[in-house]
Amino acid sequence: MVSTQPRKQRKYRYQAPLHIRHKFMGAMLSDELEEKHGIKTVPVHAGDTVKVLRGDHKGTEGKVSEVDLKNMTITVDGVSVTKSDGTEVPRPIQPSNVMITKLELKDERRLGD
Repeated sequence: MVSTQPRKQRKYRYQAPLHIRHKFMGAMLSDELEEKHGIKTVPVHAGDTVKVLRGDHKGTEGKVSEVDLKNMTITVDGVSVTKSDGTEVPRPIQPSNVMITKLELKDERRLGD
């Protein structure tokens, strides 16, 4: 059984191996995709189209350009911040704060259909 102590839960997440971290990268599916595939969440992959649900970029829709398993974040095209020197840098987003609107289904094993 996993501990209920927050410090041990954080430690588990931060020290988890990559195959476990992949499961932490889940995001909810849109209503149409949920109905079509019969599943509520699926890990985010590069190439998926997502809609940001939280934060300053709420409502922005774009393709996932990068998935960072080490930091457990994703990078979405069109979501960036301006640094003090004027350069634009992509803003990392937690996958739990996005909704997948279109899946990249190049891998036929992805959903297990």
